Amino acid sequence: MAFLSGDAVDVAEFAFVSSAPSGMGRLRAVPADFQVEEICDVELSGEGEHVWLWVEKTGLTTPQAVERLAQAIGVAPRDIGYSGLKDRHAITRQWFSLTWPIKQALPAWPMDDELRVLEARRHGRKLRRGTHRANRFDITIRDVVDFDAADFETRAARVQRDGVPNYFGAQRFGHGGRNIALSRALFSGRRLSRGRRSFALSAARSLLFNAVLDARLRAEAWPDPLPGDVFMLAGSRSVFAAADTEEPWASLRERAAQGDIQPTGPMPGRARATDIRPTDAASDIEDGVLAEFAEFRDGLERFGVDAERRALRLPVSDLAASAAGADVRLVFTLPAGSFATSVIRELVRVADMSTPG
Repeated sequence: MAFLSGDAVDVAEFAFVSSAPSGMGRLRAVPADFQVEEICDVELSGEGEHVWLWVEKTGLTTPQAVERLAQAIGVAPRDIGYSGLKDRHAITRQWFSLTWPIKQALPAWPMDDELRVLEARRHGRKLRRGTHRANRFDITIRDVVDFDAADFETRAARVQRDGVPNYFGAQRFGHGGRNIALSRALFSGRRLSRGRRSFALSAARSLLFNAVLDARLRAEAWPDPLPGDVFMLAGSRSVFAAADTEEPWASLRERAAQGDIQPTGPMPGRARATDIRPTDAASDIEDGVLAEFAEFRDGLERFGVDAERRALRLPVSDLAASAAGADVRLVFTLPAGSFATSVIRELVRVADMSTPG
């Protein structure tokens, strides 16, 4: 398994749909090359004790933006809510919220090169984690060499039609992909801080999911479903097993092709009586991979992480891909919790300039 060398995960070694792209360019050469906009469907009422802030940040993590907001307006960072974590080396726009007395005038919001409050609106409820539905990306890859225009167009058309493998990106594995070392330390009995323990558990689950997805691609069992798959209904977390439905297999395959349902892979953890498990060919691949990673599979179960399922396919139906000179521009929308790098890797290879060498 080339993607795991010692304690380092190399996401570039996970299987591609066909092969790695030929073109190679620079990602995040400047923050403006990686723009992300949160899509949140909440209709703000315009009244209430909570103020929602539409914020543009540049070169800041979401927690750093929270600290800056808190300091500027004199509230505790814990009193500022947000829906999701956004990239640091980027220009991102997302919602934050805080409680502010209804009869008290709103403060002067920060407005500088790193943090700008673009809009402030009142609402009756606070913003909670996971509220946003999707993220819109506008990404420019600079100075692409060995670019094959015909191959790029073929790949873009395939991504629009089939989506991409729903891999967890390099962010899940830490600097140099070495958060797996934390996983091994935790599962061998070492005490870790709460934050490092969270990184360790997340890295282990992400590795196992990616490994199963990698095996499906190498077995040419993607994007099509396999007999015995567990499916997830599009736009929900609801899952059902092919073995538990009387729907004909041809119908399930057609629904999967249309994106109404998606085959899933494991997010391993503690087994529960209500868990829905794959059978037949899908189980053979999944169980075989998890057996190879028994150290991580058993550790996640021992630490009481709840087992879940995650879609193996990531739809990208609105992709706009273009090339101008030596630069490539990609614009697309992804559901919350998915990774833009999983789309990029199928179209052009990149050197991430925000990552220390």
